[in-house]
Amino acid sequence: MLTRRSMMLASVAAGVIMNNRTASAKAAQPATPVNFDVPAGACDCHTHIHPDPEKFPFFSGRVYTPELASPEEMTALHKALHMERVVIVTPSIYGTDNSATLFGMAARGTTARGVAVIDDKTSESDLDLLGKAGIRGIRLNLATGGVNDPNVGRPRFTAAVERMKARGWHAQLYTNLAMISAIKDLVMTSPVPVVFDHFGGAQAALGVEQPGFTDLVDLVKSGKAYVKISGAYRASKLAPDYTDCIPLAKALIGANPDRIVWGTDWPHPNSVTPPDKKITDVTPLFQIDDGRLLNQLPVWAPDAAIRKKILVDNPAQLYGF
Repeated sequence: MLTRRSMMLASVAAGVIMNNRTASAKAAQPATPVNFDVPAGACDCHTHIHPDPEKFPFFSGRVYTPELASPEEMTALHKALHMERVVIVTPSIYGTDNSATLFGMAARGTTARGVAVIDDKTSESDLDLLGKAGIRGIRLNLATGGVNDPNVGRPRFTAAVERMKARGWHAQLYTNLAMISAIKDLVMTSPVPVVFDHFGGAQAALGVEQPGFTDLVDLVKSGKAYVKISGAYRASKLAPDYTDCIPLAKALIGANPDRIVWGTDWPHPNSVTPPDKKITDVTPLFQIDDGRLLNQLPVWAPDAAIRKKILVDNPAQLYGF
């Protein structure tokens, strides 16, 4: 029997793009021009799409409700940033329904890849259709869901890797340094690439000596893990340049520049519903200047050849552009 999910996957894989005229997102656009030469083929490796919820309903078990963010707005963002490629990641607000991500990918065509969220009900035929649509990995969100117990994180990671190894996809984790330390041995023996979101959950104010950061650096150095130096505003409170991220970024890049990718985390969702609000109340997106955010990359990686690895070569290898 065809489920709604299967029908959506099949239609997106065939290139059907749904109408999104009713979306009225308030996602930020860059206010600061890019101040360095962005190499051809550059990729924003971490974004989300939040289309019209009447067509792409939110997951009932979500912990926040964001403002909308459309493919058209994402295209405008990347034109301003000189980014030709994009990776769209399914956020927690959709549970295991990847339809919104597939919709965003279809709007971008061959310049887009995606990272999906699945569970044990996701069939192999579903994964086949996801692959045809451009999905190249699955995401375990252990942060937004508040999963801090290694006894939960370890089996979830193992199960994800087991399903990915036959396809050559990667496993992406949104988690913290304590969990990374707890699964370090599993990552070191993983048969598929492992990708950590947003500086691996490191907190810039605590510096490179914070517990767990050495484990993250070791995994990068070994070549077993990639790290997204993305969402600097999640690691740092020193807006707008997040200068305390410099030591973290340089340590990770210095460990192995072939295992670092960059991303905006656009449209910058705030996943914490205020205590006086309901989960179904809309929580405004963070207003981040992505031009200024991108301009930190030459501070973190002064060598243009290293920046090309981070923006072009590493994403091409990881996502199959």
